[in-house]
Formats: sequence, structure tokens, C-alpha cells
Amino acid sequence: MKKKVLISVAIVILVLVGALIYLNNRNRTLSPPGSAQLSNGTLTVTVQYSRPSVRNRVIFGTKEEGALQPYGEYWRLGANEATEITFNRSVSFNGSEVAKGTYRMYAIPGADAFELALNSELGVWGVFEPDQEKDVLKTTVPVEKLSTPVEQYTIRMDAVGDTTNVYFEWEKVRLTVPVVGK
Repeated sequence: MKKKVLISVAIVILVLVGALIYLNNRNRTLSPPGSAQLSNGTLTVTVQYSRPSVRNRVIFGTKEEGALQPYGEYWRLGANEATEITFNRSVSFNGSEVAKGTYRMYAIPGADAFELALNSELGVWGVFEPDQEKDVLKTTVPVEKLSTPVEQYTIRMDAVGDTTNVYFEWEKVRLTVPVVGK
């Protein structure tokens, strides 16, 4: 009798583990991992994030519009794990000083501008809002409206002189953040 109970418990555990593996893999298929890295002079900027797709949804807007990311609410700048950015040296990030290191990034979307934050809390699942007392920077970035929509969320970079521009693009929105090594 005891042996049957142990076998039943083992089967239940295996089924649960299998289900969790399947669900985790499914999320990664829908929002695969992405990365962007650029070295510009002695500055290297690296971003790790996940790349959700629009899939015929309203991404940014009001709750009444059924937006996936309503204005005024926390967004992890991607999907799955929290989006993280690393600077190999101290930088000016959109005009504000930031020490070298790795930071969790998140945003509060708005119709005309997003509030972007860098936070020292690392290694957490992105859906959970960060402890805002660990924010090292908050900055406002204007929204650029794109004429051609971007289906899959993309973070990319380019160098213009000593400035590394970090672009966040999704649906019809682009944010541009200038980063300059100090």
C-alpha cells in the first residue's frame, strides 16, 4: 500500500514538472530572448530582454482600448525575466549620471512620453514590480511615432560620435535614449 502511494506521488510530481517545463518553453517561444550589444570607443552597452510580438493586439493605450500595456502602469520593457542593461563604465543615461554596472530597466508608458527607470534589483521575474526605493535613476523619454509598425519588440543600438543611442521599438512607438561614457 505504501509503495502505491509513493508511486502515485512520484507520477504527480513528474506530471507537474513536465507541465511547468512546457509552459516555460511556450512563453519563451511566444517571447524569445533577445540581446543587443554595442561597443563605442571604450564604452560597451549590453541589454538582455525578451521579445514579445504585437499579434493583432493594442499594445500601448488606455484600459478602455484594451491595451496590453496601459498608460500609467508598470511595464518590464519586454516579457519573461526583467530586462537588464549593463554599462562597462560610468555613463550619462539620457542626461543623468549612472555608475558602471548592471541594472534592471522598466518603464511607465504614456501617450507622449515614457518614464524610464534603472533599478538595482536584479535576478527577478519581470512581471513583479521592482522595489522603487532601489531605483537609481528615473528619466522621461519622449515617444516617437513610427509610420511603419514594429511587430516584434526590438531593442537596438547605434553609435553617433561618442554617443550610443539605445532604441526601444514596438508597435508604433520608438524611444531613443542617448548614452555617453564618462
